[in-house]
Amino acid sequence: MNQLVTTNKLAELLGYSQEAIRMKVKKGVWICNEHYFKAPDGRLMFAVEMIHQWIKGDDVLQ
Repeated sequence: MNQLVTTNKLAELLGYSQEAIRMKVKKGVWICNEHYFKAPDGRLMFAVEMIHQWIKGDDVLQ
């Protein structure tokens, strides 16, 4: 199962600042319902494995 984590935890895991993470969401670098999900309470939850794939370039469309 793909682990979902908060912005704060993702920042700890990856070394990105929370602001850098928010900008990736805002600019559409990370895709809703793929790299992150919006919980019913509005909180963003990030799919760790999908973010790792993005970092490695494994999710780039050919």
